[in-house]
Amino acid sequence: MVQSFRLWLILSLLAVLGACTTIQLEPLPEGMTDQPPANWAERSQQLSRFDHWRLMGKLAVRQPSDSGTALINYWIQNGEAYDLALSSSFLGMGSTTLKGVPGFIELTLPSGDTYRSGDPEALVAAATGWQLPLNHLVWWIRGLPAPGDDFRLLFDESSQLAMIRQAGWEIRYDRWQQFLPDHPTLPAKITALKDDKRVRLVVSEWNRHEAEQ
Repeated sequence: MVQSFRLWLILSLLAVLGACTTIQLEPLPEGMTDQPPANWAERSQQLSRFDHWRLMGKLAVRQPSDSGTALINYWIQNGEAYDLALSSSFLGMGSTTLKGVPGFIELTLPSGDTYRSGDPEALVAAATGWQLPLNHLVWWIRGLPAPGDDFRLLFDESSQLAMIRQAGWEIRYDRWQQFLPDHPTLPAKITALKDDKRVRLVVSEWNRHEAEQ
């Protein structure tokens, strides 16, 4: 009798613990699944290795404090190092450049004033008023979740990545395009949403960039 009671108690505790550790996930949007396609592991590895590029496009930011658009004159990626040139009437006449690596950025305004910081996102917000997830964007732009944070991937009916949910952001992949031969399709239009902020990025041209020695 005592052994039966102990067994019942252990099973009850396990049931309670199991209930406590269950993660409650939001319902899936209609027509989407969180089950990756069979080729996802191979595709994600290819995209991870694609870390030297040069792209052009347009960036639009909408948020309560301020909104605006900017041309991406170029975004050159060399491994972890990036070099972006943006031009916008919102940012002032001329071009604003952002150069950096994870954990460091150098920002040059159209006036020629240059600022450096170990917190890239805070510096961009202070200088332009825009809140851009720079540390994650280098991954999201390729259609990959950023390392180091929990994430959830959602795929559409054609087994194409449709959404990444990570770090409080929802990244929607509105259009994919075959920019490069013998390479997986790349995002051509992305919309990133967080609370009342929206960042939209449209890529018009995407090329390989030879690694700098």
